Amino acid sequence: MPKYVLIFINQGDWRANKSEEDLTKIYAPIRSWWDELAKSGVGKGGQELKPQRTATSVRRVNGSMKVTDGPFIESKESVGGFALIEVDDLDKAIAIAKSFPGGDVEVRPVVEH
Repeated sequence: MPKYVLIFINQGDWRANKSEEDLTKIYAPIRSWWDELAKSGVGKGGQELKPQRTATSVRRVNGSMKVTDGPFIESKESVGGFALIEVDDLDKAIAIAKSFPGGDVEVRPVVEH
């Protein structure tokens, strides 16, 4: 059965200036969504990522690997997390992505070797 990665897109540091009460309200439907994926057997894993500002980049420069603080690209949008799902086809993956209560989602098929 095909696997897809749902990539959750963040708009900047959306957590900034949010109270614990606000975060609890925001995360409640997301936690329910994750629980449903797990119960149905569709969800195969995933995680939320820390903000883009916490990234470390490793790049090949003139044949050597260089480590720098920060993301590859500074942008307003960044990957906020991901979910690995296993469903019959792209249409089902898209339906699951559309049901995500947290915002924008990119759907990508996984390359199976």
